[in-house]
Amino acid sequence: MGFRTNRKKKQYEQALLDDIYRLQSEWMQVKDVMERSLDPSVEGEYQLKIAEIKYFFLLKEARRLHLNARQK
Repeated sequence: MGFRTNRKKKQYEQALLDDIYRLQSEWMQVKDVMERSLDPSVEGEYQLKIAEIKYFFLLKEARRLHLNARQK
């Protein structure tokens, strides 16, 4: 039973890391578009804030689990 739990935990941790990398990329893309924009829209500002909040939420979850991207 412990083997199955350990495997699920590792799968969860890997999925969390994948989501963190994906959201970081998404956040940076939206940020870049907003910085290059001459007249940033309110909708764009909302998207930027939402992407940032999602990213930092997952970082906090990884920190809570003592997860490190370099772990193997």
